[in-house]
Amino acid sequence: MSGSVGYHAGLSAEQSVGNRYMEAGYRIAANRYRGSGGEIDLIAERDGELVFIEVKKSKTHAAAAARLLPRQIARLFATASEFLASMPNGQDTNSRFDVALVDGAGRVDILENVLAA
Repeated sequence: MSGSVGYHAGLSAEQSVGNRYMEAGYRIAANRYRGSGGEIDLIAERDGELVFIEVKKSKTHAAAAARLLPRQIARLFATASEFLASMPNGQDTNSRFDVALVDGAGRVDILENVLAA
């Protein structure tokens, strides 16, 4: 996939995932939140709980999952920590990490609370 095509496919996947969360009653608090150490694709909120969402798109869900590497997970945690520091309850804010896998046909598989620090 070329850079531009991949970029737009990623945006489309993120929008599709964001729509799924909104349908489930979440509010999208941030799209492509950028901290000093990296980026979080989506941050959703519902009833005081924050959900940090990493979106991975590939031909299959398995291939998408394989693209999430330990170094990237560490950056996600660091970036989420930065975001939480801005919240009234700071690091005590109820939160979780989800990974949303999007395959070549646009099917979304959300793995809730799959990453743990």
